[in-house]
Amino acid sequence: MKTTKKILLSAILALGLAGFSANANAVCGKISIANMNWASANFMAEVDKVILEKGYGCTVELIPGATMPTFTSMNEKGEPDVAPEFWANAALEALTKAQGEGRIHSVNLAPIKGLGEGWWIPPSTLKKYPELTTAAAVLARPDLFPHPEDSSKGGFHICPPGWACELINKQMYKGWGMEAKGWKIIETGSAAGLDGSMAKAVERGENWFGYYWSPTSLIGKYKMVGLDMGKWGGDDNWHKCLVKAEQDCATPKQSSWIKSEVYTITTDNFKKTAGKAGMKYLKKRTYPGEVMNGMLVYMADNQAEGADAAIEFLKKHEDVWTKWVSGKVAKKVKAAL
Repeated sequence: MKTTKKILLSAILALGLAGFSANANAVCGKISIANMNWASANFMAEVDKVILEKGYGCTVELIPGATMPTFTSMNEKGEPDVAPEFWANAALEALTKAQGEGRIHSVNLAPIKGLGEGWWIPPSTLKKYPELTTAAAVLARPDLFPHPEDSSKGGFHICPPGWACELINKQMYKGWGMEAKGWKIIETGSAAGLDGSMAKAVERGENWFGYYWSPTSLIGKYKMVGLDMGKWGGDDNWHKCLVKAEQDCATPKQSSWIKSEVYTITTDNFKKTAGKAGMKYLKKRTYPGEVMNGMLVYMADNQAEGADAAIEFLKKHEDVWTKWVSGKVAKKVKAAL
């Protein structure tokens, strides 16, 4: 009888220790990550998936999303748990409220360095005319950027119809007094048209001037130069005029582009489920701008999905991502590649 009791006790202890060991090793359980509908966010979601699964033992599900639908779902339903690249300007007021009420946490306020919107020129143009580092300097030389339909005017490339940046650039055109300076807007019919105009000019060694944003494959591929747009024209000028239709504000003032607020946000559930280790990883996970643009070029040139780019990044840029995690986690991720 004593022997039987000893065997049972040993078995119970073994099971208990095994359970304790398993719980100690399980850093997090099931989490969901927003897989947004643009390249950089898709890539970031896939990198997070690999690191959280292979390095931290999480079970990760990627949920298709876009900026506002994803935020609304996180705020109202608590899912997905993570949005790696959330452009906060689109919902700043609602985000601030959700954070104050503890539903959402902005865990990384700069997941990508050097991102933003604005006006750009090719590096070959800057090399020929090194004084053209500012928007003001470019606007003083419309002769260098002839409009395709009226060479006596400078051509200013803007966004396709229906994009918010189309409206803003048209108001910027007025605010900067570009018509009086000898410029005309070049209407872009589509995203492909805008991209094609830039690619064609750069590959021919021609000048090009217009709106674009980073991180993107084109900015990375052609190493486009962002112009210094000078002083901020004030919150009222931006929010009450530059983003409005002409009939709602006919007197926009000159301004730089608004600073792009891009965060990694999580639900309160992720904070509780992934624990300190998972939160610490996301807080430290910041991509250098040139690395991100380089990965977007890789995706475009190879027609690669985010999952392929994630593996390429983890193999090629150990110097970047191993700084985000402990040596133990890095070893696990490397072994899984």
